[in-house]
Amino acid sequence: MIVAETDVLLVVDVQNDFLTGGSLAVPGGDAIIPVVNALAARFAHVVLTQDWHPASHLSFASQHRGRKPFDTVRLSYGEQTLWPDHCVQGTHGAALSAELDVPHAELILRKGYHRTIDSYSAFYENDHATATGLAGYLRQRGFRRVFLAGLAFDYCVRWSAEDALRDGFAVVVVEDGCRSIDSASVALTRDALVGLGAALAHAGDVVTTR
Repeated sequence: MIVAETDVLLVVDVQNDFLTGGSLAVPGGDAIIPVVNALAARFAHVVLTQDWHPASHLSFASQHRGRKPFDTVRLSYGEQTLWPDHCVQGTHGAALSAELDVPHAELILRKGYHRTIDSYSAFYENDHATATGLAGYLRQRGFRRVFLAGLAFDYCVRWSAEDALRDGFAVVVVEDGCRSIDSASVALTRDALVGLGAALAHAGDVVTTR
């Protein structure tokens, strides 16, 4: 796959709380950082996302009496998995990894900052209706194809890829640049993405002419 001027790399949530020692560490998450750094160097255009929750976010199990992380509840927009407190605004856990080396990133998009609604996708919050503005930004810039890498493959990467497809972008998910929260969901996630029209690739498949 040759990177074109109309391609953009979307790096999803490579933040301390999703890495080793973080409150919601993704197994093997640290291993993607050198892959992402090498991949990003092949793109002229890169967007980073950052989970950015208030301390009282309703997706946190701590906000629901008698509930624990990974329970599910019904919120106004439907079923919501409850998480450990993570990526709280302004904390070390919310910061992008210091090992992430993408100095030419053109946008950092923060999501999940509304207290009452979670936001896995970089394009829409979990009600599937409230837009983050990313699709409009990409269209204004003339981008047509979105490559994705980051954390976690089975949540924020998957939802972002699905929404990018629904919004009319071609999508490539770079699998070795992702890791999943639940290893049992990897095959299901792959099938869902391919079924919607996404391409799956490895970083070595992505080359640049720059």
